[in-house]
Order: sequence, then structure tokens, then C-alpha cells
Amino acid sequence: MRQLLLLRHAKSSWDDSSLSDHDRPLSHRGRRAAAALREAMRGLGLEPDLVLVSSALRTQQTLAALQPFEETPLIETLDALYLATQAQMLRLLNGVAQTARSVMLVGHNPGMQELAQALTGSAADPAAAECMARKFPTGALAEFAVPGPWSSLGPGGARLVRFLCPRDLSAAAD
Repeated sequence: MRQLLLLRHAKSSWDDSSLSDHDRPLSHRGRRAAAALREAMRGLGLEPDLVLVSSALRTQQTLAALQPFEETPLIETLDALYLATQAQMLRLLNGVAQTARSVMLVGHNPGMQELAQALTGSAADPAAAECMARKFPTGALAEFAVPGPWSSLGPGGARLVRFLCPRDLSAAAD
């Protein structure tokens, strides 16, 4: 069984209007939420061995806030993930080496939520699936169990294990 972690970047800052969308950093709230997510991931033993991350500053900073991991994953920064669609993200996942046990994709909405909804064939926690369908907020993480090879991952091909939102993590509420 493979593991897929879909992470939407944490809350970004709009304070500097001179910055392009690609260059927006995390806000203070986003940094706190990412730190809370780091602790939650450690507590759950969520350790990717491959991370595919958008080249946008806010995704890079979100990933940096999750580190260090216990085992250092291979990290691939991809321009193609910046504002990628569901179909583009799925194609990237289909190209992942079959030796990868756990993959984390760090990206943006609306593609992230659309991909998560498309992949959900069943859910260990139906309430989590319903919550995810309503909204995939900044800093949210969806964990999936993927029974087959990455190359055949498609709609309905994964089981939603859990859905973590920043508001549900105690340190993010400070």
C-alpha cells in the first residue's frame, strides 16, 4: 500500500501588493499553521520519501516549515505545479517511480481540492470526506492510501484516511 499526502500551502500574505502571486510569502498565521501541521504529522508518523512541490514561494515556505523530516525525502521543485489543474497533478503522480512508498504533493487550489475529491473512492472517515468536499483550506492535508501502482492512479483509485485542517490543530489556534 502506498501513501499520498496532498498538502495545500499554508495561508499567504497579501501585505506587499508589489509582489507577484508566485512570490507571495506565508503570513504569520500561515507560519503558525504550518508549525502545527509539522507536529501533527510527526505525531501520526507521516513521513514522505518523495515531495513534489510547486515553485511558488508560499509552497516552498510551507515545506520548509515541515522540516526536518526524520528521514530526508527527495524533494523536487516543479514549476508545473504552480496553479496546476487536477489533471496536471494526476499526470505528475502517474509518473512517480514505483519504488516511492510515500509521496507528498504541495500545491494550490482549486486543483488540489479537485484532485483530492476525484481520487476519493472510499473514506475511512466519511465526515472527513464531507469536510474536504466543502472546503480544502490553506494548510490542509489529505492523507490517502493508494492500493495500486502510481502509474495507474486515477479517479476513485484511493482511500481517504484522514483530512487535517489548521483550525483543528491546537497550536494553529493561538
